Amino acid sequence: MPRTAVRSHAAVIALALVAVTGCASPAPVAEAPEPSAPSVAPSSSPAATPTAADRATTRELRELEAEFEARVGVSAVDTETGATVEFRADERFRFASTLKAFAAAELLRTAAPDERETTVTWTQSDVDRAGYSPVTSEHISTGLSFMELAEAAVRDSDNAAMNLILERLGGPSALGEGLAALGDTTTRVVDDEPDLNDVDAGSTDNTTTPAAFAENLLALSDPENLAGDDYDTLIDWMSGNATGDALVRAGAPAGWTVADKSGGAGPMRNDVAIVFPPDRAPIVITVLTERTDPTAEYDDALVARAAEIVLSQFE
Repeated sequence: MPRTAVRSHAAVIALALVAVTGCASPAPVAEAPEPSAPSVAPSSSPAATPTAADRATTRELRELEAEFEARVGVSAVDTETGATVEFRADERFRFASTLKAFAAAELLRTAAPDERETTVTWTQSDVDRAGYSPVTSEHISTGLSFMELAEAAVRDSDNAAMNLILERLGGPSALGEGLAALGDTTTRVVDDEPDLNDVDAGSTDNTTTPAAFAENLLALSDPENLAGDDYDTLIDWMSGNATGDALVRAGAPAGWTVADKSGGAGPMRNDVAIVFPPDRAPIVITVLTERTDPTAEYDDALVARAAEIVLSQFE
């Protein structure tokens, strides 16, 4: 996989970051106003008139929302050209376990090499409180290193591993400070697992926007934010995400590879991804979704089809 491709297009990424950060104030979680037409023009164009492709993308995503009775938020950036596609990109959504990719990145960014290999131990009660913990539940007697915990959090979405990483960072607020260092002043990290999945209507706690998470993915590709080897490690972990096959990966064109981190609980299903078309620079995409019925269960197909609609603009 051409993991270094993002880095080789630093100038284009800089333009893309300018476009993504030019956001309006985010709407409350409970609101779902009519979105404007998404931009698929180069990000250096300040306010391009919607094209037929723009209008078609808007129509398809609105139809998808109606079909699934859901709200969909998308932010995608082509690092080859700087083109973007955005739909409800500045509205707030719960981030769920997609946050684990950024927690792992913050560990890689801040932990010294010897600390990364320090063995960490925990108890059965830690696993029970965290919920879904397929890796840490099997290593209570032996423990794991911080690097193994970070890998488990990203590849297997292990909740107890996430909580142990957050504890090492200094808690949820410390991760929020790490994201702010990347330029993200939108995301609000308040709780650990599983409480970060619960958000009161109208609250910004434990929420982000598609634009903010896409910007974070772009920022992590900058070696000033994450060293080259560490970025490659993160991409490797995301490429092996065991819970993402039915999401952006399923919506990507044949022959495109995907490094992603999924998240979901109840009515929400999300995916953040770096998509690698053959022989060209990658596409960064965030897809955040939530069914309008709070008692409904999420549907992977909603994310996959939203990704298919958006990624088709970059073929």
